[in-house]
Amino acid sequence: MIQTIQAKDISLEELQEHFGLQLTTNPKFFPEWQENLPVLTDEEKRALDRVKSNYFNLFNGRYLLEEVVKMVVLSPLLDFAGFYQPPFAIKTESSIEITAEDEGVIVRGNIDVLVIQQQLWVLVIESKSTKFDVMEALPQALAYMLDNPRSNKATFGFLVNGREFVFVKLTRENKPLYSRSYALSMERENELEQVLSVLKRIGQFMSHP
Repeated sequence: MIQTIQAKDISLEELQEHFGLQLTTNPKFFPEWQENLPVLTDEEKRALDRVKSNYFNLFNGRYLLEEVVKMVVLSPLLDFAGFYQPPFAIKTESSIEITAEDEGVIVRGNIDVLVIQQQLWVLVIESKSTKFDVMEALPQALAYMLDNPRSNKATFGFLVNGREFVFVKLTRENKPLYSRSYALSMERENELEQVLSVLKRIGQFMSHP
């Protein structure tokens, strides 16, 4: 009997069981989020300071709606990284739903998916009542990345909830392997700068793999 598992319902354990996906801790597997990062210009740093200022001005202590996250945080980052210009193209996938229990109340959120050149999967988490951890999007991101038709190339994930950012890398040459960054935070000094540098580094990789 064929079992159908929706991306919104998938778990890391199921990905491991059904697809042989494994986490690697080899630091050489995912150097793109830490090594040889592009140096940002003073102008780019000032622009990021503006993004942070906008974020903290709008953040009300509980949540930011998805559209605000995309408009205030994600869109400027993708712009500064050059993903709105050739050779890159963006398409939107359908949203998937996540749920959590907050003090006895079932809370639903959405994860919107943007795909850049079939190699960078951007998942934006929306939470209407409680703050979903950015890692809520990891199983869904990996499910999408495993389904990428370009199996001979490394693919990347970028998980965003407004305050935190996680990068993921997946390869499928012999067996599916993935690694991820730790959660970079809007609230820690210079980490938003690292987020932009990593996006630019991934863009370089995608342009000249």
